[in-house]
Amino acid sequence: MSKSCLITGKKTTVGMHVSHSKRRVKRKLFANLQTRRLLNPATGKMVMVTISNRGLRTLKKWDREGKKYDLAALKKAEHIA
Repeated sequence: MSKSCLITGKKTTVGMHVSHSKRRVKRKLFANLQTRRLLNPATGKMVMVTISNRGLRTLKKWDREGKKYDLAALKKAEHIA
């Protein structure tokens, strides 16, 4: 499973947990990633994608505006990069 969003590119980042006494401990900040089966509007087929919640909202907006996109092409480009 991919650990980054297909649309936004969000992924796990590293930060610091800082206590009241200013002690620092490294921690991971995880993106809100979901694995979803989505309908690819370009082909009409279902595609399994890992996408963030923000990415889902972006796709919903693109559908509302009538923007053309291909989930399979985006997924292939993500694996190459």
